[in-house]
Amino acid sequence: MTDLLTLIQEFHRDKLAMTLRHEAGARLVGQYDINNTYQYIINREEMQLSWLSAAIADLGGSVADVVDTPGIVAAKGVDGAHPIIEGDAREAQAFVDKWRPRVEAMTNARHRGMLRVILGETLEHKRFFEQALAGRTDLLGKREKQLGPAFGEVLPTRWIE
Repeated sequence: MTDLLTLIQEFHRDKLAMTLRHEAGARLVGQYDINNTYQYIINREEMQLSWLSAAIADLGGSVADVVDTPGIVAAKGVDGAHPIIEGDAREAQAFVDKWRPRVEAMTNARHRGMLRVILGETLEHKRFFEQALAGRTDLLGKREKQLGPAFGEVLPTRWIE
């Protein structure tokens, strides 16, 4: 049981680091459709982290809330966002490559199934990043014709009145 707990805790740390990187990237990638996609990905990752936290607690463990995250260089415009998005696509694949063999070797079917879902969603996020790099703006679906594409930028910060 401790091997299972250790594995899920390590998986959680890696997923948390990835989520924090995506949060940092979302602050720098301003293109409206791509930023909305980052928000969607972050939302899914927060749900995944909650699943992992619950599994860790069920196994009698605790969750590490502090992880090392790679720095992200500030982006300027669409060209500056390219390396961020490219890095996120590359890291998604590296995450799956690292974890898939370990997940498939797990004997606990319940937790193996949960981790498989997270790996599948990570590959879906990679596909979003690749589509963004290809210039696609319909990442989360097509807009109605009367609305047209959104080519604007999101605000770099939010404010509270």
